[in-house]
Formats: sequence, C-alpha cells, structure tokens
Amino acid sequence: MHRFMDQLDEVVCPGKDFKVKPLIMQACANMFSEYMCSVRFDYNDQGFMAIVRNFDEIFWEINQGYAVDFLPWLAPFYHKHMSKLTRWSAEIRDFILERIVNEREQTLGDDDTERDFADALLKSLRLDPSVTRDTIMYMLEDFLGGHSAIGNLVMLALGYIAKHPEVGQRIQREIDRITERGKRNVTLYDTESMPYTVATIFEVLRYSSSPIVPHVATEDTCIAGYGVTKGTVVFINNYELNTSERYWTEPKRFNPSRFIETATLAQIRTDLRDSPTGKQDLTNIIKTNGVSSENERTLQIERVRKNIPHFLPFSIGKRTCIGQNLVRGFSFIIIANILQKYDVHSNDISQIKMYPACVAVPPDTYPLAFTQRASVAVQ
Repeated sequence: MHRFMDQLDEVVCPGKDFKVKPLIMQACANMFSEYMCSVRFDYNDQGFMAIVRNFDEIFWEINQGYAVDFLPWLAPFYHKHMSKLTRWSAEIRDFILERIVNEREQTLGDDDTERDFADALLKSLRLDPSVTRDTIMYMLEDFLGGHSAIGNLVMLALGYIAKHPEVGQRIQREIDRITERGKRNVTLYDTESMPYTVATIFEVLRYSSSPIVPHVATEDTCIAGYGVTKGTVVFINNYELNTSERYWTEPKRFNPSRFIETATLAQIRTDLRDSPTGKQDLTNIIKTNGVSSENERTLQIERVRKNIPHFLPFSIGKRTCIGQNLVRGFSFIIIANILQKYDVHSNDISQIKMYPACVAVPPDTYPLAFTQRASVAVQ
C-alpha cells in the first residue's frame, strides 16, 4: 500500500477533480501480480498500463449483458464487439508470457520450492501431461484479471462516498479510533474492528449488483420441485434479491447501516472461535471498544450482520466466487488507507454516474477530488 499511497500523493492536486481510476486499477493489478506471481510493475511502465486498461475494458464489456453472452449463435452480429475482446485478450496473454512466464520458467528448477501460483502452474506443466501451455496462460489471465472487479468496486465505493459524505466521515471516525488518530496505518487485521467500513463495501455490492450471472447445469437435477436437464442455463436473480422491498427496507436508499448489528463480547468470541485470526481480532475489538471486566457482559458492540440468507454477492454453491476473500480484503485495505489520509469528494456531483445492475464503471469514468485530512499523522 505504501507504493500506491506514494503514487497517489504525487498525482493529487488538493481539492481538484482528477481521474483516479487508472491509478487504482494499477494498484489492484500490482497486488494480484505480487500475490500470485511475486512480480510488481512500475506505475509508469507503458506495457503494464496498457494491459491494465485492456483488463478494465473487458470487465466493462462483459458487464453490459449483451445478448450474445447468452445466445452464442448471435456472434456473427457482434463481430466488432468480439474482435475487440479477442484483440485485448491476445495483448494480455502476450504481456503475461513475456513479462512473467518466460522469465520465471528460465529460473525455476525442478527441485525449487514453489513460491506462488505461477510456480505451481509451471511445475504442473512439466509434470502433468494433461496440462498445456495454453492452460496455464488462460488460468493466469483469469486469475490476474480478478483485479478488475476490485478496482471497479473501489471506484463505486469512492463514488458513493463522494455523493454521501456522511458515509466517508463515519468510516474516518472508525479509522481514527482504531489507529489512535493516525499513529499507524490500517491493516487487514483491523477488519473486524471496522464494521461500518465493511458494511459500506457490502452496501455497494448490494446496490450495484449484477442481475444475472449464468451457469450451466452439468447433470440432470431437481431444484425446489422443478426439473432441470443437463445443459440448461441457470442463474440466481441476484438483482431481485438485492433490490426487492420483500427483503430490504428502503432498498433504493444507499445505507450501509443496514448491514450493522450489535452483539455482546461473548457472542463475538464464539463467532471468532474458528477464525485463524480470531485471537488477534478479538484483542483489537476489546481495545477499540473499551471493553472491561465491568461491562463485557452488557456492552453492545457493533459488528457486520451475520447470515443474511438473501444477500449473496458472490453467488452460492460449488461455483461461488473463489476470489471473494481477496475482493473483501483488498477493497477494504485500499478504501481505508485512502480515507485515512484524504477526504474524497467531487466538485460536480452530476458527473458521478453509476449504472443500475452493474458492478463496473466505464474505463473513462467520473473524476474525484482528494483533500488531505489535517489530523492525519501517518505518512
């Protein structure tokens, strides 16, 4: 995060609108490339900038719900659209091959310990006859492309915060409380202690939900008494689940507090019992909420609502989004670190346009203004 924040400091002109999306997308792409391939790219690397843009263009296009996405036989009528996607994908694969795979392949020995996802794929290529070079290229392209979802989610969140400044202010109060007014940076260990920040991310996912993410039945089955034959396209109507008055109070209102509830320390301790970071999370919650032996049985502590059956932002079942933890974690850390240092607003709210039932914003989207907070101590 330090590199991203340093780069952000360089481009921010206090109080003036600017196009922040390219920088956020590059930061997310670097997080993914470092996490999966142990590689980072310079923010001024022209090749890197180009493929990040390509990923973003593809993410925008696939979120438009074109008829060809559901009726492949219409492809001849979408020749221009399909040609763009093919060109962007080819350029992405060329970059991954030249800048990641080829270099790694030359240095990876058969007995070397696997450092990351890229090493694991390259070793499987050598050891498993069923794995081809195309297989690992497509897998790397798909997994690295996951950064686009996070970058667009962050942009949506910042847009809503600019339109609803009280949301940003409440997040900043959380940040100031857990960092003791800027004595340190926010980390992933702070997630459980910052329920309103997490609730804001969930509200963005609810408010901007994609209406349909199609899947295909792999075998004949029966769902709620309805027969579904193999090959049938099936999907959850996520848009209805997220916007219906049957499930939500004032569903058209942006309100992160709908995801907040209160619980006692005993309830929270039970919920965190099986978490790998539960001990650290519990320590942070006790410290930031002023829990003592006198009040721990009665004190009501805010937390993110649990087990909302109709809220399924990452789908459900075996094909649930495998990157959901990365989406939650990376978006949290980017939003929190930005708001720890800056107030986010807009000099022309009318420019902030979100699209219904769409988790993407256009590559050339609304500008935002950042103004450094006077009370921030961490640099």
